[in-house]
Amino acid sequence: QVQLVESGGGSVQAGGSLRLSCVAAGLTARIGCMGWFRQVPGKEREAVAALGILSGSTYYADAVKGRFTISQENAKSAVHLQMDSLKPEDTAMYYCAASFPCRRWDDGTYYNYWGQGTQVAVSS
Repeated sequence: QVQLVESGGGSVQAGGSLRLSCVAAGLTARIGCMGWFRQVPGKEREAVAALGILSGSTYYADAVKGRFTISQENAKSAVHLQMDSLKPEDTAMYYCAASFPCRRWDDGTYYNYWGQGTQVAVSS
């Protein structure tokens, strides 16, 4: 079992920044990928970014490339999502997820564990 706890959400004006964190606990040595997804009520969940834990490879959705950066902090079994140049369309509930092993980074059905989510609101 793996437990994921997100933090760092909040409200910010367009152009601002937020840093989301996800701390994993439990069988963290088995994690292949950790990713961030977001969802707006009434819309499908979409992949934002992911990171291969062993390879260090990073993956980004086109909508966030150049603005968001995913990174890992091994000592704390944590993954961070630095979000810069935020836009109102980034407003969503953001979820951290972990997969064993790392397969389709952008397909939520391949992720085994999910956090409770943290809300991000960007005003214009």
